[in-house]
Amino acid sequence: MRVLKLSLLFALLVNTTFAFGEPTEVFWEDLVPENYIAPPVDIDHALSIGQQNLSAPVVTKFNDKEVKIPGFVVPIEGNQDKITEFLLVPFFGACIHVPPPPPNQIVYVKIPEGVPAVALTDVVWVVGTLSTEGWSGEIATVGYTLQGKEVLPYDG
Repeated sequence: MRVLKLSLLFALLVNTTFAFGEPTEVFWEDLVPENYIAPPVDIDHALSIGQQNLSAPVVTKFNDKEVKIPGFVVPIEGNQDKITEFLLVPFFGACIHVPPPPPNQIVYVKIPEGVPAVALTDVVWVVGTLSTEGWSGEIATVGYTLQGKEVLPYDG
């Protein structure tokens, strides 16, 4: 009986550890299907018409998984102190100074309770649950949505 109790306790501890483990680190190249080759972009044309490759496919591997993604913040909702919605993009200036990247290279992040606003030039980690539910707004069409939990400084 004692062995059975110890076995059950061990199983509970192992399951709890995996359930509350670290989020999976996901990088931008992980969000593009392995064999997908994007059509070439003519930068002069892109600057005049905006976002291209709107049919860029997404990766379902991380759907409904807790992830940690690095990137730059493009605020959508909030104020100078706190933001509740933003786009996470792979390079500085995307969606602001240059046309948005393809939808599979943009993540729409929503954190209802908000997080402190960050400088647009700061790289951050964003932690939350990723989904392949798209989003569309005035500045971009997006391939991924993330229910955010926290925004952390990027630690390289």
